[in-house]
Amino acid sequence: MTNKSYIYDAKKYKMKSLMKKLLLALLLVVGLQATAQNVQLHYDFGRSIYSELDDSAEADGRATLTTTVEMFRPDKFGSTFFFVDLDYDDGVSGAYWEIARELNFWQQSKMNWLSVHVEYDGGLNRAVGSYNDAYLAGLTYSGHSQDFSKTWSLSVMYKHIPHTINNDGDKANANFQITGVWGISFAQGWGSFSGFVDFWRECRPWQDTTHILLAEPQLWLNLNKIKGWNDIHLSVGTELELSNNFVGKGFYAIPTIAAKWTF
Repeated sequence: MTNKSYIYDAKKYKMKSLMKKLLLALLLVVGLQATAQNVQLHYDFGRSIYSELDDSAEADGRATLTTTVEMFRPDKFGSTFFFVDLDYDDGVSGAYWEIARELNFWQQSKMNWLSVHVEYDGGLNRAVGSYNDAYLAGLTYSGHSQDFSKTWSLSVMYKHIPHTINNDGDKANANFQITGVWGISFAQGWGSFSGFVDFWRECRPWQDTTHILLAEPQLWLNLNKIKGWNDIHLSVGTELELSNNFVGKGFYAIPTIAAKWTF
């Protein structure tokens, strides 16, 4: 016979543990804002467009508000990039972050376009607990236009996702991911078009899928180009989340309306 008080205590402990992790994630974001390249606020229209997202399994519906902190910092050994997403639904309901390091000790050589890429992805959600961690390693090709108004990169990586199984119940930890990233400044700096596209293998038996596509292009109007607004580093714009087998089985296109402050 199952001890119900034990189940209650276990659930209570799990919830406290999750809330501590969420608090730590929030403190991490606050602490990093001083050195972050930008902070974004997005209002997500997913619930309005897709009724099934109003009561999804991941939470009490898809979050409508998300803040994102991004930082990119080059150095003489390569570069570091991270972002932290915090979702809000009656308080902080989820946190997700990715941190990547490009290792390039040969920046003065003819092979400076090639770097070694290492990355960690992870997060948690108030409803389902921790997401599967992911550990990635591979190679990155990167380039830019002469005036750096256009930048791009392509990474090919091995992706290790622990605790993943296929439809037969066998381990499926070993996977791959291909990532493309771009940034374009246009109209004399008035506009910016940036984003990424990920394609990776990840078995999801509950939806009978094995591969996922996710792209998030962003279009920004940079208000610091307005006369007298030089020190107001505010941008307004939109993001369009395009995915297949990510939010759920099949294709989704979910726009946001957003604001961004660049440090």
